Amino acid sequence: MSKHRNQTNVTNKMKKRTMVLCAGVALAFFVVAANMFRIQILNYEENKAEATAIQLREMELSPNRGTIYDANGKILAQSATVWTISVSPRDSEKEQHQLIASGLGSILDIEPSVILEKLQKDNYYQLIKQKVDKPVADEVQNFCRENKISGVNIAADYKRYYPYGDFASTILGFCGSDNQGLAGLESYYNEELTGEKGRVISAKNGWGLDMGTDYEVLNEAADGYSLKLTIDETIQHYLEKHLELNAEKHKVENGSVGIVMNVKTGAILALANYPAYDPNDPYALTNEALYNQIMSISDDEQRVRAMSEARQRQWRNKAVNDLYEPGSVFKIVTASAALDSGAASLASGYYCPGYEIVEDTKIKCSQTYGHGAESFRQALINSCNPAFIKMGQAMGIQTFYDYFYSFGLAERTGIDLPGEQNSIHYTDETHTAVTLASCAFGQSNKITPIQMITAVATAVNGGNLVTPHLVSQLLDTDGNVVQDLTPEIRRQVISEQTSEIICSILQENVTSGNGGHAYIAGYRVGGKSGTSQKLDTPRDDDYIASFLGVAPCDDPEIAILIFFDTPKGEAGYYGGPLAGPVVGSLMGEILPYIGVEPVYSATEQSKANVTVSSITGYDITEAAVKLQRAGLKIKTVGTGNKVVSQFPAYGQKVTVGSIVVAYTEQGESTMVTVPNLMNKSPSYVETTLTAQGLNLKETGAYSGNSNVRVVSQSPNAGDKVPMGTVITVTYRDPNYTE
Repeated sequence: MSKHRNQTNVTNKMKKRTMVLCAGVALAFFVVAANMFRIQILNYEENKAEATAIQLREMELSPNRGTIYDANGKILAQSATVWTISVSPRDSEKEQHQLIASGLGSILDIEPSVILEKLQKDNYYQLIKQKVDKPVADEVQNFCRENKISGVNIAADYKRYYPYGDFASTILGFCGSDNQGLAGLESYYNEELTGEKGRVISAKNGWGLDMGTDYEVLNEAADGYSLKLTIDETIQHYLEKHLELNAEKHKVENGSVGIVMNVKTGAILALANYPAYDPNDPYALTNEALYNQIMSISDDEQRVRAMSEARQRQWRNKAVNDLYEPGSVFKIVTASAALDSGAASLASGYYCPGYEIVEDTKIKCSQTYGHGAESFRQALINSCNPAFIKMGQAMGIQTFYDYFYSFGLAERTGIDLPGEQNSIHYTDETHTAVTLASCAFGQSNKITPIQMITAVATAVNGGNLVTPHLVSQLLDTDGNVVQDLTPEIRRQVISEQTSEIICSILQENVTSGNGGHAYIAGYRVGGKSGTSQKLDTPRDDDYIASFLGVAPCDDPEIAILIFFDTPKGEAGYYGGPLAGPVVGSLMGEILPYIGVEPVYSATEQSKANVTVSSITGYDITEAAVKLQRAGLKIKTVGTGNKVVSQFPAYGQKVTVGSIVVAYTEQGESTMVTVPNLMNKSPSYVETTLTAQGLNLKETGAYSGNSNVRVVSQSPNAGDKVPMGTVITVTYRDPNYTE
């Protein structure tokens, strides 16, 4: 009986244990099931992302930014390969963190504590340094290899490089540290230049090692498009050289601008601002005196603000970002509008007593004693304010404004540069008789230099309004044309006949009028000067001096605008004598370069350029005949019968009638002292130089005008030079008025 009872107790205990065990298993199953539900259902997205982060690594691939070429394929901006150094805290070993921090800190010139702080993060990517050059990247790689360090990554990237330094800087602009265009074409065409980023997604095993290319997904980066510019590197160099030289010479306080445009297409062949900056280091101020002044500011906030403002001014492109009152250059537009509208004709006559009274307001002419009776042609050549007031009155407010708009002066030109300003101008509703009068001769309305040259291009190219532009084509990485960006003609503004008349008057203005400072024999240059007072400054002696030239006037191809903002030099502030010679010198270099041949009139034959022939090795008689056939003279030095050397050298260009010195014995060149020609007349200059065996090149306001005087010479008086050296003199009319 007791045995049966004991068996019953054992059975009951086993049942209880089984029940407890089953309950435990059920509870465990429930916990596991609940946890699986939480992981796979409730927290699915979160856990998936974490698993992916553990199993996969993603690396961004930077696209190569497009190259910028000039019109002839010369590289003006390109991307160079650099490296980005980063660390992955999760992939690095903690016991190596101090070594990594000290090693990278030494190589990359970074405080080790900064790197150590990043290594303590709980992620896979911490940026250490960008734009690292190859030698430094190699040093990092060697350091990691020698110390068997993991978790340090070196990725290829690009930085922008401008091989010509400050050349064309306000056109090109520059990029930030992230290769984002921040100014100029780099900014305007940033989307086209940038391309699209790529990425590599690679799988990792349980130990964090790569599982090979079979488990890798690669999306290649798409490189950006390249730009082919209308800018010609040679013409740009010509412009920058003359702009810098004359800005310094005339002590220009607020910067200078030069623009060279193809008047038929609107293509910008050159555009420059002086002073410029180096886009390789755009944040460095080029004005050392200004930099020192800013750094002397004790207040940190004021110093930072002053530095920021100075940099913004340095990057500013005055050709498109600044407004000015164009002065007498604008009379080209008024004359074109008056002639085209019928408000004036070549038979129109005007009388100038030296002033004009408009609604009790006395407006003076530059020639205070007046021009007297004058024709339409003479009015433009004389730059007569009263005559242009009469033209404005004859057109009336509505017609004047209609042409102002049609010439594109009431809207942006559409040039492909950032920050283009629109004009500040009177409309047909806001004009009064007085404002119409002042606007007719170039005051009151404010426009940009690019608007001004575009309007004059319209006046001389047959009457068509073009769009100024700097980029002609988008190219792919193989150099294939992706898109042609040459804009179409916008509209016909004036008739071809009107345009031809304006061209002929502008040429006459340079040949025998106030525009003579831009005269260059054989090249049919036309132009108009401008001198405008800056009315929005506290001083009453601040002026803008400018000159706008076109050539060749029988079939215009290029226009050049030179603009000096607040010149303070000894030569004064008039646009003709300051900016006119710059335009003339540029025409003399650019026109032959683009293939425009000189055509000399009968009176210009004495100023025609010829190329010096080689006479070395010839006997004296043969050498003399050869030079005479080219219109040159010979001067023999020595007692020999054959020429052993010559000066000027073979290939140099000189004017007809110049002397070539033929040496018949070996030895040093015959040296002569350059005479003082300052303030001398043309006849004195020619006689004196001929007597010294020196040659002459004339520039400035001289085309047979005996009243002009020399205002500069090169080489300077007193210099010792070889006999036969060309002495360049610049003439100026002391009676010049504007």
